[in-house]
Amino acid sequence: MKFREMDTQDVEAALQTNIEKGLEGDEARRRQQKQGFNELQEGEKQSALLLFFAQFKDFMVLVLLAATLISGLLGEYIDAIAIIAIILINGFLGFFQERKAEKSLDALKEMSAPQVYALRDGEWAKIPSREVVAGDVLKFSSGDRIGADMRIIEAVSLEIEESALTGESVPAVKYSSPLKNDVDSIGDQENMAFMGTMVSRGSGIGVVTATGMDTAMGKIADMLQSAETMATPLQRRLEQLGKILIITALFLTLLVVIIGVIQGNDLYTMFLAGVSLAVAAIPEGLPAIVTVALSLGVQRMIKQKSIVRKLPAVETLGCASVICSDKTGTMTQNKMTVTHLWSGGKEWSVSGTGYEPNGSFMDDTLQVNPKQEKSLHQLLTFGLLCNKAELLTKDDQYVLDGDPTEGALLVAAMKAGLTRDKLKRKFTIVKEFPFDSTRKMMSVVVKDENGKQFVVTKGAPDVLISQCGSILWDEKLQQLNRDMKNSVQAAIDGLAAQALRTIAVGYKPISPNTVLLHEAEAEKELTFMGLHGMIDPPRPEVAGAVKECREAGIKTVMITGDHVSTAKAIAKQLGILRGKDKVLDGKALSDMSVGELEDVVENVSVFARVSPEHKLKIVKALQNKGHVVAMTGDGVNDAPAIKSADIGISMGIAGTDVAKEASSLILLDDNFATIKSAIKEGRNIYENIRKFIRYLLASNVGEILVMFFAMILALPLPLVPIQILWVNLVTDGLPAMALGLDKPEGDVMKRGPRSPKEGVFARGLGWKIISRGFLIGISTLIAFMVVYKNDPDNLAYAQTIAFTTLVLAQLIHVFDCRSDRSIFSRNPFGNKYLVWAVISSLVLMLPVLYYPPLQAIFHTLPIEPRDWLLVIGMASIPTFLLAGSFLASKSK
Repeated sequence: MKFREMDTQDVEAALQTNIEKGLEGDEARRRQQKQGFNELQEGEKQSALLLFFAQFKDFMVLVLLAATLISGLLGEYIDAIAIIAIILINGFLGFFQERKAEKSLDALKEMSAPQVYALRDGEWAKIPSREVVAGDVLKFSSGDRIGADMRIIEAVSLEIEESALTGESVPAVKYSSPLKNDVDSIGDQENMAFMGTMVSRGSGIGVVTATGMDTAMGKIADMLQSAETMATPLQRRLEQLGKILIITALFLTLLVVIIGVIQGNDLYTMFLAGVSLAVAAIPEGLPAIVTVALSLGVQRMIKQKSIVRKLPAVETLGCASVICSDKTGTMTQNKMTVTHLWSGGKEWSVSGTGYEPNGSFMDDTLQVNPKQEKSLHQLLTFGLLCNKAELLTKDDQYVLDGDPTEGALLVAAMKAGLTRDKLKRKFTIVKEFPFDSTRKMMSVVVKDENGKQFVVTKGAPDVLISQCGSILWDEKLQQLNRDMKNSVQAAIDGLAAQALRTIAVGYKPISPNTVLLHEAEAEKELTFMGLHGMIDPPRPEVAGAVKECREAGIKTVMITGDHVSTAKAIAKQLGILRGKDKVLDGKALSDMSVGELEDVVENVSVFARVSPEHKLKIVKALQNKGHVVAMTGDGVNDAPAIKSADIGISMGIAGTDVAKEASSLILLDDNFATIKSAIKEGRNIYENIRKFIRYLLASNVGEILVMFFAMILALPLPLVPIQILWVNLVTDGLPAMALGLDKPEGDVMKRGPRSPKEGVFARGLGWKIISRGFLIGISTLIAFMVVYKNDPDNLAYAQTIAFTTLVLAQLIHVFDCRSDRSIFSRNPFGNKYLVWAVISSLVLMLPVLYYPPLQAIFHTLPIEPRDWLLVIGMASIPTFLLAGSFLASKSK
């Protein structure tokens, strides 16, 4: 039912209540049994045990389990235990991460009021909020949290802070009269109060229309529980890679067994040989290295003022193609600021942003001293006199205590050197007529140091000007005729065209002995003084960040609960709204299906006056069009969309706990520009993951081929299984981790975002892996054959040569993996971690070759000095052969 469109009597009848006496206790209890408690209900939770076991469904985990089985079959129990440890650590990390995400609803619950004042049996009583039922009559005043959705039936200067639901930067003024227009947006429902919002000014009485999950907050909680969490591109790619590896391992095992049996070998021997190949095919350390790379990325991102709550989110940022950003607090400062002043036909601009009381006043391009501009100085003085806001300092930051609009007037006056302490020495406030949402004005009666008395009034320009008979023009008092009114209206329209919110100031002198008892006496026959034009200004660094994102192929979309005109003006300033870009409002969105929205969504850059349902709808439409969507927000209303987006981003300073718990990334400085830095880091992390996948798999292909070709040629196995495991877990592991620390290449933010459908081996990676692996395998096999043919009786020595050649070839190849071009396109020593990792791997290899106890374990023999030339020469061929061909093609 649309209670907002009903008058009080119809509301009373529809809810079967009595506004004068409230509900009877027995009736309230009956309704509570039928409706349930006024609290947010949790969906069916998965048990902790099932949640834990769910962590092991991932295909890469199955790959690791297969590797564990193989290691066990080969008697390598230490390797099996190490792999099981990796699986358990990853499982526990995922388990605790998902348990933490369940706190979103708990944070929502904390936003409901613990107790409310309800009218029961004709008397006001304080009752627990959870006992409120539809039809209850509640009263509330400044500082109270609204306990349920209500139709307001009485409002006295009532303003409610609804930014958590609407995203608007100023409190909503509330009235009690029925609405005549059909509105759906919460921000436009001026006679409704919603659960979880806060009364910032005045008082009121309302009739409860909805409780618990039927409230606006409850609908958000329901969406939050039902919102799907998308698998990240990295998770999808690793799952794809795991399937490829396991299929390859099974195929090779089967193929080797068949070939060996055909060649006359016994089945058991060939099964072990096949298992050796399977071991070579599976990079056991890959998931652990991915986790380490992401964790290191998280540490770097903390320095960029962003906290990652979910590890895969780091990589997901790197392929974001659309950023859906909230306006208030993210792109703007969430600090109302006076930017323009108008009085008597003159207009001044004011520099400075936020609550910092520093700035200059400009008349066109000329800076002026406000103390020498009489009308400007008087306008600022009156704006400060008719004002209750205070500017405090906390942790070396200026913090506003009071209404944001009054705070803007206060800071503008302070920029001109005016302070409340200075004015108190000159002026005394005799009487105050508080702001009233019906009058839309506030007035004070002031006495100056000479005993002169006058009224100062501020309020909505259209209301205030109707109470004026004169105007201050060119610092002279003139009659406010039609031409003058047109001039004032033109000034108002001019400021409004810049999406500025305008506050008018008027005054009138009164005799020293006059006592004004009613606002009606004070607020008539005024002199129109001027206008303050204010806005929540854009953050200065955001425009540059939007431009960089555009160059990187990422579209920025503004989604806000604010008015269309304000959103358009800010979007144009930031370069978001350009050319033929469209703007859609909440009403148009409500009339569209998701399919209809999909047809136009890629052409829309601004969504204004939207509800939580709309935000979710926008995210889904973009995802259905193939985009990887990052969604930012700070309010409860943003949480469902944040959770459903590919990457959910919340604000660390202004963000509600609900938004933070639903997100994957938290911005410590609430700044859109930080998202750009995070995207750069995310892109680099993914490129680094590609680098070590390339390195690990090329190495594994080399191992596979050297074994496979040896079997085809009816040669003995060039490597024993324990040597392959050593290469996979030790030799490959350290350099692969070091690749995860590689710095980004210079053009990382000049490329377009990669497609979410892009496979693991896209952009030539598959060919690089196969070609490099082929050369590594052939070089290793040649080295083995040269030594084995010279001394067939000394197989262990030939295997040692093959083992050492393979290790060195891979350690040289790792430098080639730093770039898609060639080993010479980047400074080989630019990654100091990689240099030390390679040195460490070489140092670890030497005891395996020369320390007798380890020789027995790894079936190695000490290499003669003359054979090192063969090893180094053959190990260098794969990388430098390809580098030479690259340089030759480049010179052409």
